[in-house]
Amino acid sequence: MTIQVFGHKSPDTDSTGSPIIWAWYLNQIKGTAAKPVLLGEPNTEAAFMLERWGLDKPEIIADVEDGAPVVIVDTNNPAELPANVNNADIQGIIDHHKLVGGLETKGPIEIRVEPLACTATIMWKMIGKDLAQAPEGVKGAMLTCILSDTLEFRSPTTTQEDKAVAHALADDLGVNIGELAAEMFAAKSDVSAFSDAELIRMDSKEYEVDGTKFRVSVLETTAPDIPLNRKDSLMETMKTVQSEDGVDQVLLFVVDILKEEATLLVPNDLVKSVAEKSFAASVSGDTVVLPGIMSRKKQIIPNLKV
Repeated sequence: MTIQVFGHKSPDTDSTGSPIIWAWYLNQIKGTAAKPVLLGEPNTEAAFMLERWGLDKPEIIADVEDGAPVVIVDTNNPAELPANVNNADIQGIIDHHKLVGGLETKGPIEIRVEPLACTATIMWKMIGKDLAQAPEGVKGAMLTCILSDTLEFRSPTTTQEDKAVAHALADDLGVNIGELAAEMFAAKSDVSAFSDAELIRMDSKEYEVDGTKFRVSVLETTAPDIPLNRKDSLMETMKTVQSEDGVDQVLLFVVDILKEEATLLVPNDLVKSVAEKSFAASVSGDTVVLPGIMSRKKQIIPNLKV
């Protein structure tokens, strides 16, 4: 059976590109039938990556069948994966997030989890010299993933390995990193066509803190005024998303990539309390600016307090 390679729901650039990279490696280098799939529509930056490098959009799937062979990338959290994932045949996990627990496998598998900014960086190391055989699109996806997850090296998750791999790929491809990143971030910032609910769920993960379930949403943009001008309707829609998704509260952070700060929408006293306890912020209105906050993984989630 063909191995399905996928990342998390609400696929961002890394969860769109890394399945493409690893499926190429399994097919062309390891001689194992594999295909990349997605667990939802790719975001605007991921869609830009597909177009920029001439890559086909992977098939979107809703679930996996019993016994289906799969490789999971860019997550190990069952809440971000198909409902039936533990009945599939998980054959590998490649990730750069903390271990959550809850996945079950049919037998021993290969797991690679490293404290790097991007799954694609780990794959670059795993593929090694065989990457010389990769087509431009695979290398381009790899570079785009790294620039996305590091916010062009601005994110505190960035490591020297991520930088070195990105520069090596850019040299190989003859690409200017600054120019590519600017095009990527422009694509990511173009959110005018999306509904409020789509914006909230676009880059969003569920986390529980001391018994309180949060949907933690991040909008990374070079044009923060675009979503912030919609803050009233966004805050109203947060209530709907909260109810539909079965969480206690939605937290929406608008990350200004260029200013390197986040604006948190504050619709109620719970979020005000979370902001003050988690980030030592002083909240007086329905938004609060959090200087230096760029990373959900490294700065937001570890600090959340209720």
